[in-house]
Amino acid sequence: MAEQGSQVHGVDLDSQTRCAHYHSALDVIAIRMKCCGVYYACKDCHDALAGHASQVWSRSEWDQPAVVLCGACGTELSIRQYLDCANQCPNCKAAFNPKCSNHYHFYFAMDDMPVQEASSSI
Repeated sequence: MAEQGSQVHGVDLDSQTRCAHYHSALDVIAIRMKCCGVYYACKDCHDALAGHASQVWSRSEWDQPAVVLCGACGTELSIRQYLDCANQCPNCKAAFNPKCSNHYHFYFAMDDMPVQEASSSI
């Protein structure tokens, strides 16, 4: 659903990758899931639609391109670029939800991150 043509899967998606689970003005990213290589709006959408368990991107894969998608402009980022972008798309400057950091551990291996960052919930 992103404007640059990358297909995003999810439940009740809008044109900027917001879904039934996360739909604030700041919820405009999608993540290419390691297990299937498909962009999903969130882990809950993947769980509802994919039919298989999700996997976590290892630290050694953080520089792989096209893992995180800005739903506002379609820019694809590596995990490292996404984690280093201060919750703002480096291309279009769209704001990303800072509370997504509470869910990083569902997508990215956070083994040497402080425990409160890797396992907090909203």
